[in-house]
Amino acid sequence: MKKITSVFICLFIISLAKAQDRVITTGVPFLLVSADARAAGMADIGVASSADAFSQQWNPAKYAFAIDKQGFSVSYTPYLTDLVNDISLGQLTYYNKLNERSAFGGSLRYFGLGEIELRETGNPDEVPRIVSPNEFTLDGSYSLKLSERFSMAVAGRYIHSSLKVATDNGDASPASSFAVDIAGFYQSEEIAYTDFNGRWRAGFNIQNLGPKISYDNDEFSNNFLPANLKVGTGFDFILDDFNKVALNLEFNKLLVPTPQNPDLNGDGTVTSEERAQNQQDYRSIGWVSGVFKSFGDAPDGFSEELKEFTYAVGAEYLYQDSFAMRLGYFHESPEKGAREFFSLGAGFKYNIVKVDVSYLFSASKVKNPLENTLRFSLTFNFGDKYDEY
Repeated sequence: MKKITSVFICLFIISLAKAQDRVITTGVPFLLVSADARAAGMADIGVASSADAFSQQWNPAKYAFAIDKQGFSVSYTPYLTDLVNDISLGQLTYYNKLNERSAFGGSLRYFGLGEIELRETGNPDEVPRIVSPNEFTLDGSYSLKLSERFSMAVAGRYIHSSLKVATDNGDASPASSFAVDIAGFYQSEEIAYTDFNGRWRAGFNIQNLGPKISYDNDEFSNNFLPANLKVGTGFDFILDDFNKVALNLEFNKLLVPTPQNPDLNGDGTVTSEERAQNQQDYRSIGWVSGVFKSFGDAPDGFSEELKEFTYAVGAEYLYQDSFAMRLGYFHESPEKGAREFFSLGAGFKYNIVKVDVSYLFSASKVKNPLENTLRFSLTFNFGDKYDEY
């Protein structure tokens, strides 16, 4: 059990390091945190990697290419472990292939902020009030092969955020919203090269398209959902019947408007009135128009728009599809959040059970909340097998 002030201090330090930059912030950012250790071991790559039970988060269109008829997975991710020990992200996922061309999937994601003690200012001896803020989502998806090599999927998501603390002047009603994803996935035939066989993969996912989320039912106190565009590609080096190496590249961009310069009259001085007006103008943007604005509203033009893309590269080595080693690198512009890290991961499969672990090394001056954290995933695959080719 930790005091709320400790959490706020940590978040304040992170925010202070970014205060001079036009960093895009959204509501319910936990939707973008990698919940499974396989993707985390490759620096949060998943839109074009091979299909697995966790495809629901990354690209549900991959389910149509799954080899196992059914899969069930559970994952656990500690959060801010250097500060507290009771903040974590958990996820349950299930998918079922209806036939060789279609599949459906669903997941439950839960982000708990642990127990927080609340006391009145200046009264440290008061018996604290204990609250347990949390957020969760419920997902469902359907994927269908439109050809032998290409599939698409749609997903729906209910979002529930219970972070508001009740006061004498108001209630603690949770905030909620809904969102949809539109995804596609391509996987080529196995191609014979001179010294090895290979397979190309590519995918995209437009995630979290939906109305803004608000705790106060006020159009000027709402927050954009973390709408996001993922695009990626990959290639499998199939060296022989036992050894395979997969290389992956992925790009991401938030489909959320860029905060504008609060110096509205251009005199070099920002007044409180200008700052308030700038914030009100930003929050008045609708979520649909915000998606389109996000491609061309950066104050410094195209060069700043490019800085809003993150990229990640990752590799996975598989031996007999039973043992895996993974590594990855993730980069975000220092002006847009400054996330930069390396990751390592491993996986072990026995019969129908697969265990994955990953570890993150931060390479940025801004502390990563998942730094020095082990993430765990457990997957059960069962039922008939489908032909991969």
